[in-house]
Amino acid sequence: MTSIKRLLAGAALALAFAATGAQAQDKGAIGVAMPDKTVARWIDDGNNIVKQLKEKGYSPDLQYADDDIPTQLSQIENMVTKGAKVLVVASIDGTTLTDILAQAHAKGIKVIAYDRLIRNSPDVDYYATFDNFQVGVIQGTSIEQSLGLKDGKGPFNIELFGGSPDDNNAYFFYDGAMSVLKPYIDSGKLTIGSSQQGMETVGTLRWDAATAQSRMDNILSAYYSDKAVDAILAPNDVIARGVISSLKGVGYGTGTRKMPVITGQDAEAPSVKSIIAGDQTSTVFKDTRDLAKVTVDMVDAMAAGTEVTVNDTKSYNNGVKVIPSYLLKPVLVTKENYKQILVDSGYYTEDQLK
Repeated sequence: MTSIKRLLAGAALALAFAATGAQAQDKGAIGVAMPDKTVARWIDDGNNIVKQLKEKGYSPDLQYADDDIPTQLSQIENMVTKGAKVLVVASIDGTTLTDILAQAHAKGIKVIAYDRLIRNSPDVDYYATFDNFQVGVIQGTSIEQSLGLKDGKGPFNIELFGGSPDDNNAYFFYDGAMSVLKPYIDSGKLTIGSSQQGMETVGTLRWDAATAQSRMDNILSAYYSDKAVDAILAPNDVIARGVISSLKGVGYGTGTRKMPVITGQDAEAPSVKSIIAGDQTSTVFKDTRDLAKVTVDMVDAMAAGTEVTVNDTKSYNNGVKVIPSYLLKPVLVTKENYKQILVDSGYYTEDQLK
C-alpha cells in the first residue's frame, strides 16, 4: 500500500512538473495582422512569422484582412480583446488604426508596425521594415544602368507609376527612384510622354494590377501612337505585371518592338519568370525570412523586458513621433543573378521558377 501511495505521489508530481513546463513554454498570444493574400509576399510574411513565433514558444494569431480596412480593424480589435501581448501589424491604411492602438496600449499591449509604417498614432512602439528609400534608389538605378544614361545615351521616353497613396512606403519608393531619375528628366535625357509625375498623379490605389493596366492602356493610346516607351518605373511586381499586360496588348515584346525597361519589387515567382523570359528587367528582393526574424526578435525582447535592437532612430516619423526602426537591406534581382540570390539561398527552387 505504501508503494502504491509513493507511485501515485510521484505521478502527481510528474504531472504537475509537466504542466508547469508546458505553461512555461507558452509565452502568450501574439496578434499578427496582414493586409491580404492577393500579393504572394504577404503569405510568405505571415508563414515566416508564425513559424518563428512558434519556435520561440508563442501562440500566434495570424489574420488576413482581404484588403478591407473595416475587416482589419475588427481583426485587431479581436486580438486586443483576447489579450495578445504584442501586435504585429502590416496595415492596409496606416492612418486608420489610431483608436484601436490606443485601446491596445491602455491594456499594456505593445505594437510593432510591420513593413508598412502606421501613421498618426503615438502607440506604435517599433517599426520593422526594409530600407524603403533604398528600394526606390535601386529601381531608379536599374533604369539608369539599363538605358546607359550615365554614359550619355538618350533621350528616352519614360512613364512613372507609384504605389498605393495610403501606404507610407509608396512615397519612400517613389522619392528614392526620383532621386536617381529626376536629374535625367530635368536635363531632357528622360522625357515623360504623358507629363504625369508626382505621387498624387501616378499613385496606384491598393497596388492594383488592373488599375495599373488601365492607366497604361490610356497612356499608350493618348501619347505613344507614333513613338515607343523605353522605360517604366513600376514600384512592385504586381503593378509591373499590369503594365506588361498593357504593353503586350499593343504589340510590345514582338518583332522589332522590344519591351521597355521595367522595374519591380518583391521578387514574386511570376515576375521572376517574367525576368527570365525577358519581359521584366529587374525586381527588388526583400527576404521576408529575415524580416520575420527581426520582428520576432523584437517581440521576444519586449516580452522579456529587455532592450529591443534597432538600427535607425531618425528616418520614420509617423506624424506624431519618430518610430525606432530596424531597416534591412533590399537587393536587386536580374536575369543574371536570380539563381544566386533566390535559388542558392533556398527562397525558391529551380522548379518553382520554370
